[in-house]
Amino acid sequence: MSKTENLVQHLEKLHINNMYKNDFYWTWDKTDDELDAIFTVADALRDLRERNISTKIFDSGLGISIFRDNSTRTRFSFASACNLLGLDIKDLDEKTSQIAHGETVRETANMVSFMADVIGIRDDMFIEEGHKYQKTFMDALDEGYEKGILEQRPTLVNLQCDVDHPTQAMADLLHVIHEMGGVENLKGKKVAMTWAYSPSYGKPLSVPQGIIGLFTRFGMDVTLAHPEGYEILPEVEEIAAKNAEASGGSFKKVNSMEEAFKDADIVYPKSWAPFKAMEKRTKLYREGDKAGIDALEKELLAQNAEHKDWSCTEDMMKLTKDGKALYMHCLPADITGLSCAEGEVDNSVFDRYIEPLYKEASFKPYIIAAMIFLSKVKDPVAALRDLEKRGEKRKEF
Repeated sequence: MSKTENLVQHLEKLHINNMYKNDFYWTWDKTDDELDAIFTVADALRDLRERNISTKIFDSGLGISIFRDNSTRTRFSFASACNLLGLDIKDLDEKTSQIAHGETVRETANMVSFMADVIGIRDDMFIEEGHKYQKTFMDALDEGYEKGILEQRPTLVNLQCDVDHPTQAMADLLHVIHEMGGVENLKGKKVAMTWAYSPSYGKPLSVPQGIIGLFTRFGMDVTLAHPEGYEILPEVEEIAAKNAEASGGSFKKVNSMEEAFKDADIVYPKSWAPFKAMEKRTKLYREGDKAGIDALEKELLAQNAEHKDWSCTEDMMKLTKDGKALYMHCLPADITGLSCAEGEVDNSVFDRYIEPLYKEASFKPYIIAAMIFLSKVKDPVAALRDLEKRGEKRKEF
């Protein structure tokens, strides 16, 4: 039996009918079976790709990406996922579109979606704005489809908003599943999701929020650590606590990086901006207060500098379980002695984990492809079996 067939047989047992023609906003909106299905399809698509079997389920159509913040990994992961399934990719550049001349979100949404099958949106910089923009965009497409303007309604894949970064968190967890030898081995593993010092400010909160919102679903013991004043969205903390209670895991908050790292199986040291500061920055941007924004930046950089000891050093790693915890990061990391004078992680630690870090990143295209696949394919079991049965090889020259 092939690996793909084994995965398909598992997929048959899952209740996932609600995924068809549905969007992906946050991981906590999805059932356990739906998350399982995404991991399963991602692994199946990867297996087919590794065997050089074509996974194209579209013979035409577009994947539209809208990045309102800079991106390398997620941008190319989305493009790779669309290409893997047979879609062309088009990136909407707001600076060179009519958006710069006052075109509304409602108009833009319909104008770019005439033959689109999926829309990927990243809007993560401003509290209460990122998710709102995605929802406004997709509500406009609902209206366009209902009124016959669009022949089909594209699927949304949240490529990061102010609340969650689901493609990152799910790629991270699939990496952990493979590293730990299966999802059944996650229960009881200690995860340290910790703030770390950065010489820059304004990093989104959606990665730590995504991690605690997802990893607590799997019976893991998740610790959120940060200095006082670097709180995340309280609503996501509540979600994490409820998830942990339901899964038999645990969720706690501490103000000590050492305490979080102690006996941890997995560490995820990552800088983020304080929730209250991000709220203030959003208000300043709405008001067009450049002087206020500059003053806030100086204030936050000074605040960060008070916590340079929050760094993933060799000594910190020695506190972890057997001194060999799995180090994780969404990348790019602020690397002490390489990309900056002082940062999130020592160069020696980062260099030692560079291969697993790249493997971690490699799961994202398949996670995104699985999200698209499960939303656009009515019978994913039959579709995967058909792809393998046809065995159409990708052309090699």
